[in-house]
Order: sequence, then structure tokens, then C-alpha cells
Amino acid sequence: MPVTYKKIASVTVGAGGQAAITFSSIPSTYTDLKIVASVRNSSTTAGSFPTVFLKLNGSTTTFTGRYVEGNGTTASSATRTDSFLMSVNADSSTASTFSNLEIYIPNYNGSTNKSFSVDGVSENNATLSYAQLTAGLWSTTSAITSAELYFSANNFMQYSTATLYGISKS
Repeated sequence: MPVTYKKIASVTVGAGGQAAITFSSIPSTYTDLKIVASVRNSSTTAGSFPTVFLKLNGSTTTFTGRYVEGNGTTASSATRTDSFLMSVNADSSTASTFSNLEIYIPNYNGSTNKSFSVDGVSENNATLSYAQLTAGLWSTTSAITSAELYFSANNFMQYSTATLYGISKS
């Protein structure tokens, strides 16, 4: 079965940063969605790896998930009851180093709860870096029409990027 990727939209954060990266008016013509992002948070707190979250259709409720991570010295996992995606580089991390993540949302237009997976890394040119996998569920049966990446504090730094792809399986 051939799979086709089509770029729907792309965002590059400009000077001064911005609070969120938003994709709105997502068309219903695909089977799955994929967001590929390279991001950095403006926090200047030493050793900080802020958490990036996901809003779907403007909602931050009815999310659950589980993640596994390695941070350079230990491996761990935890269950979450929010829209956690992963921990990312901050302004206090190695200069000009961005975290990279891919979010995959199958059957985004269906009438069942929406699952998603995240694969990401945060490099810091030091012992403390992260490799994370997250499996999440948004317990809502509405079709996804918008997706937003955001932080609970601070902003996306200049040059952070995110691209939304529609995936068709024919």
C-alpha cells in the first residue's frame, strides 16, 4: 500500500520567540498526521529541560500517556495525565542546539479516541541529554482540526521550527 506525505503547513519562530506553534484548519482529507519539530525553550535556568505539551482542538484535558526515557545516566518511565510530549533544550543548554521530535497521530479524522506517539531527543553536549518515547491518548472522539505545541512557561526560541504533514494511504 503506497503512503503519500504532503506538507500542510510549516512554522519558523521569528525574533523574540513565541508562546506557541499552532496549526489550524487542518483538512480532513488524510488518514494520519505527522508533526516534525526542532525546538528550543527560552528558559535560562541552568540544567533546565522544559516540557513541551500538545493541545488538540484547543483542549488540554482528557489526555493520558506513558513515556520512557534515557538521560545519559539512567533510564526511567512514568505515566502522565496531561498532554506531555517530551523535555526539550532550554536557552541554558549548549548554544544553538535544538531538540528534535516527531509526533504521529493515526486516524485523526475518525470517530474514536485519538492515540499519538512521540519520538524525540535533546542533546546538550554534556552528560545530561534525553532520548524519549511517548505514547499518548486523547480521549475525545472529535476529528482533529487544530494542533498546538506549547510550554507551561517561557517561549519557543527564534529558529524553532515545526512542519505538519498529512499522510494518505491508498
